[in-house]
Amino acid sequence: MIRKLRIILEMIKFEHSVFALPFAFMGAVLGTLAVEKRLPSWAEIGWIALAMVGARSAAMSLNRVIDKAIDKANPRTAQRALPAGLLKSFEVLLFIVISFVLLFVAAANLDPIALKLMPIAVVMLVLYSYMKRITWLCHVFLGLTIALSPLGGWVAVTGSLNAAAWVLYFTVALWIAGFDIVYATQDYEYDRDSGLHSIPARFGLSGALWIARCFHVVTAIGFFALFWMTELSWVYLIGTIVSILMLFYQHWLVRPNDLSRVQIAFFGMNGTLSVVLFVFAMFDLLVVHQW
Repeated sequence: MIRKLRIILEMIKFEHSVFALPFAFMGAVLGTLAVEKRLPSWAEIGWIALAMVGARSAAMSLNRVIDKAIDKANPRTAQRALPAGLLKSFEVLLFIVISFVLLFVAAANLDPIALKLMPIAVVMLVLYSYMKRITWLCHVFLGLTIALSPLGGWVAVTGSLNAAAWVLYFTVALWIAGFDIVYATQDYEYDRDSGLHSIPARFGLSGALWIARCFHVVTAIGFFALFWMTELSWVYLIGTIVSILMLFYQHWLVRPNDLSRVQIAFFGMNGTLSVVLFVFAMFDLLVVHQW
Protein backbone atom coordinates (compact mmCIF):
# COMPACT_ATOMS: atom_id res chain seq x y z
CA MET A 1 0.00 0.00 0.00
CA ILE A 2 2.88 2.36 0.80
CA ARG A 3 4.38 1.65 -2.63
CA LYS A 4 1.05 2.43 -4.32
CA LEU A 5 0.71 5.65 -2.32
CA ARG A 6 4.24 6.67 -3.34
CA ILE A 7 3.35 6.09 -7.00
CA ILE A 8 0.14 8.15 -6.64
CA LEU A 9 2.01 11.05 -5.01
CA GLU A 10 4.59 10.94 -7.78
CA MET A 11 1.82 10.79 -10.40
CA ILE A 12 0.11 13.93 -9.10
CA LYS A 13 3.43 15.71 -8.46
CA PHE A 14 2.50 16.23 -4.82
CA GLU A 15 5.52 18.46 -4.25
CA HIS A 16 4.07 21.00 -6.68
CA SER A 17 1.53 22.02 -4.05
CA VAL A 18 4.13 24.72 -3.47
CA PHE A 19 2.64 26.59 -6.46
CA ALA A 20 -0.64 27.43 -4.73
CA LEU A 21 -0.19 26.79 -0.99
CA PRO A 22 1.84 29.96 -0.30
CA PHE A 23 -0.92 32.05 -1.88
CA ALA A 24 -3.55 30.34 0.31
CA PHE A 25 -1.58 31.36 3.40
CA MET A 26 -1.05 34.83 1.96
CA GLY A 27 -4.80 35.21 1.39
CA ALA A 28 -5.50 34.13 4.99
CA VAL A 29 -3.01 36.58 6.52
CA LEU A 30 -4.04 39.51 4.32
CA GLY A 31 -7.70 38.77 5.01
CA THR A 32 -7.47 38.63 8.79
CA LEU A 33 -5.36 41.79 8.92
CA ALA A 34 -7.71 43.68 6.59
CA VAL A 35 -10.99 42.56 8.12
CA GLU A 36 -10.31 41.61 11.74
CA LYS A 37 -6.96 43.33 12.48
CA ARG A 38 -5.42 40.07 13.66
CA LEU A 39 -3.31 37.20 12.37
CA PRO A 40 -4.83 33.80 11.61
CA SER A 41 -4.41 31.19 14.34
CA TRP A 42 -2.16 28.18 13.90
CA ALA A 43 -5.29 26.01 13.85
CA GLU A 44 -6.71 28.02 10.95
CA ILE A 45 -3.41 27.78 9.07
CA GLY A 46 -3.34 24.03 9.64
CA TRP A 47 -6.89 23.47 8.37
CA ILE A 48 -6.22 25.68 5.33
CA ALA A 49 -3.14 23.59 4.53
CA LEU A 50 -5.11 20.34 4.83
CA ALA A 51 -7.93 21.75 2.68
CA MET A 52 -5.43 22.74 0.01
CA VAL A 53 -3.72 19.35 0.06
CA GLY A 54 -7.08 17.58 -0.19
CA ALA A 55 -8.37 19.79 -3.00
CA ARG A 56 -5.22 19.63 -5.11
CA SER A 57 -4.72 15.90 -4.59
CA ALA A 58 -8.31 15.20 -5.62
CA ALA A 59 -8.10 17.49 -8.65
CA MET A 60 -4.81 16.11 -9.98
CA SER A 61 -5.90 12.51 -9.43
CA LEU A 62 -9.20 13.16 -11.20
CA ASN A 63 -7.30 14.69 -14.07
CA ARG A 64 -5.16 11.58 -14.43
CA VAL A 65 -8.21 9.27 -14.39
CA ILE A 66 -10.22 11.41 -16.82
CA ASP A 67 -7.25 11.83 -19.18
CA LYS A 68 -6.07 8.22 -19.01
CA ALA A 69 -6.83 7.48 -22.67
CA ILE A 70 -5.39 10.81 -23.84
CA ASP A 71 -2.23 10.29 -21.81
CA LYS A 72 -1.79 6.80 -23.22
CA ALA A 73 -1.94 8.09 -26.80
CA ASN A 74 0.44 10.99 -26.14
CA PRO A 75 4.12 9.91 -26.31
CA ARG A 76 5.08 12.53 -23.71
CA THR A 77 2.63 11.19 -21.10
CA ALA A 78 2.34 7.50 -22.03
CA GLN A 79 4.59 6.47 -19.14
CA ARG A 80 2.43 8.06 -16.48
CA ALA A 81 1.27 5.62 -13.80
CA LEU A 82 -2.25 4.92 -15.09
CA PRO A 83 -1.56 4.43 -18.82
CA ALA A 84 1.61 2.49 -17.96
CA GLY A 85 -0.38 0.10 -15.76
CA LEU A 86 1.43 0.95 -12.52
CA LEU A 87 -1.91 1.84 -10.92
CA LYS A 88 -5.49 0.75 -11.41
CA SER A 89 -8.28 3.29 -11.81
CA PHE A 90 -10.14 2.10 -8.70
CA GLU A 91 -7.03 2.65 -6.59
CA VAL A 92 -6.80 6.25 -7.75
CA LEU A 93 -10.56 6.72 -7.27
CA LEU A 94 -10.21 5.57 -3.66
CA PHE A 95 -7.46 8.14 -3.17
CA ILE A 96 -9.75 10.80 -4.69
CA VAL A 97 -12.55 9.96 -2.24
CA ILE A 98 -10.12 10.20 0.70
CA SER A 99 -8.82 13.54 -0.61
CA PHE A 100 -12.33 14.99 -0.89
CA VAL A 101 -13.13 13.78 2.65
CA LEU A 102 -10.00 15.59 3.85
CA LEU A 103 -11.19 18.75 2.07
CA PHE A 104 -14.65 18.43 3.68
CA VAL A 105 -13.28 17.92 7.20
CA ALA A 106 -10.89 20.86 6.83
CA ALA A 107 -13.60 23.16 5.47
CA ALA A 108 -15.92 22.15 8.31
CA ASN A 109 -13.35 23.40 10.82
CA LEU A 110 -13.03 26.84 9.25
CA ASP A 111 -15.53 29.68 8.86
CA PRO A 112 -19.03 28.25 8.13
CA ILE A 113 -19.10 29.94 4.72
CA ALA A 114 -16.12 27.80 3.64
CA LEU A 115 -18.23 24.65 3.87
CA LYS A 116 -21.16 26.32 2.10
CA LEU A 117 -18.96 27.41 -0.81
CA MET A 118 -17.08 24.11 -1.03
CA PRO A 119 -19.44 22.63 -3.71
CA ILE A 120 -18.42 25.44 -6.10
CA ALA A 121 -14.76 24.51 -5.65
CA VAL A 122 -15.50 20.80 -6.12
CA VAL A 123 -17.43 21.43 -9.36
CA MET A 124 -14.59 23.54 -10.75
CA LEU A 125 -12.01 20.93 -9.69
CA VAL A 126 -13.93 18.27 -11.61
CA LEU A 127 -14.77 20.35 -14.68
CA TYR A 128 -11.30 21.68 -15.42
CA SER A 129 -10.12 18.27 -16.67
CA TYR A 130 -12.78 18.38 -19.39
CA MET A 131 -12.11 21.94 -20.57
CA LYS A 132 -9.49 21.02 -23.19
CA ARG A 133 -12.14 18.93 -24.90
CA ILE A 134 -14.37 22.01 -25.13
CA THR A 135 -12.43 25.28 -25.38
CA TRP A 136 -8.96 26.72 -25.85
CA LEU A 137 -9.71 28.86 -22.77
CA CYS A 138 -8.96 25.74 -20.69
CA HIS A 139 -5.82 27.43 -19.31
CA VAL A 140 -7.87 30.34 -17.96
CA PHE A 141 -10.35 27.93 -16.36
CA LEU A 142 -7.44 26.09 -14.73
CA GLY A 143 -6.11 29.41 -13.42
CA LEU A 144 -9.51 30.39 -12.02
CA THR A 145 -9.75 26.99 -10.35
CA ILE A 146 -6.32 26.91 -8.70
CA ALA A 147 -6.61 30.58 -7.74
CA LEU A 148 -9.45 29.55 -5.44
CA SER A 149 -6.61 28.81 -2.99
CA PRO A 150 -5.92 32.44 -1.98
CA LEU A 151 -9.61 33.32 -2.26
CA GLY A 152 -10.46 30.30 -0.13
CA GLY A 153 -7.74 31.17 2.38
CA TRP A 154 -9.17 34.68 2.68
CA VAL A 155 -12.82 33.68 3.09
CA ALA A 156 -12.04 30.68 5.32
CA VAL A 157 -10.80 32.89 8.15
CA THR A 158 -12.85 36.06 7.63
CA GLY A 159 -16.14 34.85 6.15
CA SER A 160 -16.04 37.78 3.73
CA LEU A 161 -14.34 39.15 0.61
CA ASN A 162 -13.27 42.62 -0.45
CA ALA A 163 -11.72 44.21 -3.54
CA ALA A 164 -8.18 43.21 -2.55
CA ALA A 165 -9.26 39.57 -2.26
CA TRP A 166 -10.61 39.62 -5.81
CA VAL A 167 -7.48 41.33 -7.13
CA LEU A 168 -5.38 38.60 -5.50
CA TYR A 169 -7.67 35.95 -7.03
CA PHE A 170 -7.51 37.19 -10.61
CA THR A 171 -3.78 37.98 -10.35
CA VAL A 172 -2.97 34.42 -9.29
CA ALA A 173 -5.42 33.06 -11.89
CA LEU A 174 -3.63 34.83 -14.75
CA TRP A 175 -0.23 33.83 -13.39
CA ILE A 176 -1.26 30.17 -13.43
CA ALA A 177 -3.00 30.45 -16.81
CA GLY A 178 0.12 32.04 -18.28
CA PHE A 179 2.54 29.36 -17.17
CA ASP A 180 0.05 26.62 -18.10
CA ILE A 181 0.10 28.00 -21.65
CA VAL A 182 3.90 27.76 -21.61
CA TYR A 183 3.65 24.18 -20.34
CA ALA A 184 1.06 23.30 -23.03
CA THR A 185 3.48 24.23 -25.82
CA GLN A 186 5.02 20.78 -25.28
CA ASP A 187 1.81 19.18 -26.58
CA TYR A 188 1.22 21.66 -29.40
CA GLU A 189 1.37 19.12 -32.23
CA TYR A 190 -0.44 16.36 -30.34
CA ASP A 191 -3.32 18.65 -29.27
CA ARG A 192 -3.70 20.01 -32.80
CA ASP A 193 -3.65 16.58 -34.43
CA SER A 194 -5.97 15.02 -31.82
CA GLY A 195 -8.60 17.75 -31.91
CA LEU A 196 -7.91 18.87 -28.33
CA HIS A 197 -8.22 22.54 -27.49
CA SER A 198 -5.40 24.70 -26.19
CA ILE A 199 -4.06 28.16 -26.84
CA PRO A 200 -0.90 26.77 -28.53
CA ALA A 201 -3.05 24.55 -30.78
CA ARG A 202 -5.34 27.49 -31.60
CA PHE A 203 -2.81 30.31 -32.04
CA GLY A 204 0.47 28.51 -32.69
CA LEU A 205 3.60 28.50 -30.57
CA SER A 206 4.57 32.11 -31.14
CA GLY A 207 1.04 33.42 -30.58
CA ALA A 208 0.62 31.30 -27.45
CA LEU A 209 3.84 32.58 -25.89
CA TRP A 210 2.78 36.17 -26.58
CA ILE A 211 -0.59 35.54 -24.92
CA ALA A 212 1.23 34.06 -21.91
CA ARG A 213 3.44 37.16 -21.74
CA CYS A 214 0.37 39.42 -21.81
CA PHE A 215 -1.23 37.42 -18.99
CA HIS A 216 1.92 37.83 -16.94
CA VAL A 217 2.08 41.57 -17.57
CA VAL A 218 -1.40 41.80 -16.02
CA THR A 219 -0.15 39.52 -13.22
CA ALA A 220 2.67 41.99 -12.52
CA ILE A 221 0.17 44.86 -12.40
CA GLY A 222 -1.99 42.87 -9.98
CA PHE A 223 0.88 42.16 -7.61
CA PHE A 224 1.76 45.86 -7.59
CA ALA A 225 -1.91 46.77 -7.00
CA LEU A 226 -1.94 44.68 -3.82
CA PHE A 227 0.82 46.91 -2.47
CA TRP A 228 -1.58 49.87 -2.59
CA MET A 229 -4.72 48.02 -1.48
CA THR A 230 -3.49 46.12 1.60
CA GLU A 231 -1.28 46.36 4.69
CA LEU A 232 1.76 45.38 2.60
CA SER A 233 4.74 47.74 2.53
CA TRP A 234 8.16 48.24 0.94
CA VAL A 235 9.43 44.75 1.87
CA TYR A 236 6.66 43.14 -0.16
CA LEU A 237 7.40 45.61 -2.95
CA ILE A 238 10.99 44.37 -3.14
CA GLY A 239 9.76 40.78 -3.25
CA THR A 240 7.30 41.70 -5.99
CA ILE A 241 10.06 43.20 -8.14
CA VAL A 242 12.24 40.11 -7.64
CA SER A 243 9.31 37.80 -8.48
CA ILE A 244 8.39 39.73 -11.61
CA LEU A 245 11.99 39.63 -12.83
CA MET A 246 11.87 35.85 -12.35
CA LEU A 247 8.55 35.72 -14.17
CA PHE A 248 9.91 37.42 -17.24
CA TYR A 249 13.15 35.45 -17.11
CA GLN A 250 10.90 32.42 -17.55
CA HIS A 251 9.70 33.86 -20.85
CA TRP A 252 13.26 34.52 -21.93
CA LEU A 253 14.02 30.82 -21.40
CA VAL A 254 11.26 29.57 -23.72
CA ARG A 255 11.28 30.41 -27.43
CA PRO A 256 8.96 29.19 -30.23
CA ASN A 257 11.90 27.45 -31.87
CA ASP A 258 13.41 26.11 -28.62
CA LEU A 259 11.11 24.43 -26.08
CA SER A 260 13.91 22.46 -24.43
CA ARG A 261 13.76 24.57 -21.27
CA VAL A 262 9.99 24.45 -20.68
CA GLN A 263 10.41 22.09 -17.72
CA ILE A 264 12.91 24.45 -16.07
CA ALA A 265 10.65 27.45 -16.69
CA PHE A 266 7.51 25.66 -15.52
CA PHE A 267 8.60 23.70 -12.46
CA GLY A 268 11.70 25.55 -11.31
CA MET A 269 10.86 29.18 -11.91
CA ASN A 270 7.17 29.14 -10.93
CA GLY A 271 7.66 27.14 -7.77
CA THR A 272 10.47 29.47 -6.73
CA LEU A 273 8.44 32.56 -7.62
CA SER A 274 5.52 31.68 -5.36
CA VAL A 275 7.84 30.91 -2.44
CA VAL A 276 9.88 34.10 -2.91
CA LEU A 277 6.79 36.33 -3.03
CA PHE A 278 5.32 34.51 -0.03
CA VAL A 279 8.50 34.88 2.07
CA PHE A 280 8.77 38.61 1.37
CA ALA A 281 5.05 39.15 2.02
CA MET A 282 5.10 37.18 5.28
CA PHE A 283 8.25 38.92 6.52
CA ASP A 284 6.51 42.19 5.73
CA LEU A 285 3.25 41.30 7.50
CA LEU A 286 4.53 39.20 10.38
CA VAL A 287 7.73 41.06 11.25
CA VAL A 288 7.84 44.57 9.80
CA HIS A 289 4.12 45.28 10.08
CA GLN A 290 3.86 43.92 13.64
CA TRP A 291 6.97 45.83 14.72
